[in-house]
Amino acid sequence: MPQQTTGLHANPSDETIRLGPLAVRFLLTGDDSSGSVAAFELAVPAAQQLAAPAHSHDHYEETIYGIAGVLTWTVDGTPIDVGPGQALCIPRGAIHRFDNNGSQDVKALCLITPAAIGPQYFREAAEVVRAAGGGPPDRVRMVEIMRRHGLTPAP
Repeated sequence: MPQQTTGLHANPSDETIRLGPLAVRFLLTGDDSSGSVAAFELAVPAAQQLAAPAHSHDHYEETIYGIAGVLTWTVDGTPIDVGPGQALCIPRGAIHRFDNNGSQDVKALCLITPAAIGPQYFREAAEVVRAAGGGPPDRVRMVEIMRRHGLTPAP
């Protein structure tokens, strides 16, 4: 039986979530892909560091594809620059984080396979960042949200 293709359109889950100066624009969620992939654009302004703690995830890979600027991903202690046209697959269980150490804004595409995380994690994290009013987010609350959505904060 052929797969149903009625109602398909580009970016079916188009939603931008702001986490302070960072922006996450969801393009596809697990609901759009039968759970196989989630895709989002990540925008990180120049000289911006990730406010959330380094973390790992045991249930999915995260693949990053650089579109503009250079984002430095630290994976198991090793810094790896990902620029335009470059891709990095972060394996399950690897502790990682990112920072924009450059003077250019970054845009990257992030793919989560399978789609074990979606916009709800980023919505909840954005609330914690907003509540901090420009200061550091409440680490206890952030860690609780991370754990509930399958991320393991680094020790």
